[in-house]
Amino acid sequence: MTAALTPAVLARVSTIGPYFVVTTGPRAEDGGASRAEGSGGGFRAEGSGGGFRPLTDLYSDPGALEEVVRTVSGRLRTDQPRVAASTLHLGTASRLWSIALACAALTGRVPDLGPDRLWWRLPASGPLDLWLPDLREVAQETLPALLHTVAVQNLAPWADAVRRVSGVSPHTLRGNAASALIGAHRVLLARAPDPFLPVAPLVRALLDQPPLAGAGTYRAAPPGPLAFRRRSCCLYYRVPGAGTCGDCVLTPKEKTP
Repeated sequence: MTAALTPAVLARVSTIGPYFVVTTGPRAEDGGASRAEGSGGGFRAEGSGGGFRPLTDLYSDPGALEEVVRTVSGRLRTDQPRVAASTLHLGTASRLWSIALACAALTGRVPDLGPDRLWWRLPASGPLDLWLPDLREVAQETLPALLHTVAVQNLAPWADAVRRVSGVSPHTLRGNAASALIGAHRVLLARAPDPFLPVAPLVRALLDQPPLAGAGTYRAAPPGPLAFRRRSCCLYYRVPGAGTCGDCVLTPKEKTP
């Protein structure tokens, strides 16, 4: 029997790590909101609505996305917009998968993260802040609900938007989406080791279906997380002082004794 998806669940999810944090509650000008971190901290308002905008704006407004990419470029100290755009895409995909997968694992329920319902703002550092004013569940079984609210509602238009403004290839963006899912499940297994639903089978099923199918190869590594190797590169190695990620196609394969 599944558990209810409540603000208290989002508070628990938010304690798992920075990519799992989500704000919930009314708009700041309507009396404030609670930050779902389990700490009772107040909502930090930054202008009307706390400086948040619907994700639909980020997906549909090239000017807004280009501004964010320029900001990320400055933070990364790179003059290559494709690198900044891919990094932003990967981080945002990680935010979406982390919240949805954690809710599914802890309760068997998936929050509706429709881009007209989920709001964003760019903080001074770190991944996008996300705010879900009205908590609602996706009325589907767990696996199709995850695919619908993350892959269909968000990652498809997000990839289209990033590709339009930066030219990052669909192959790279698909790899980013899969890598983000793998990262979310690794943190979840490490910091929430006794979930309501097993995490690895959910992740395997997601990796086997479009749009993630073919983005990389994986194998079970009981009792730990899935071992994954993507078939593309997120381009982060081009950031000054950075190297390749552990699942990157450019990372040398481990030699078999």
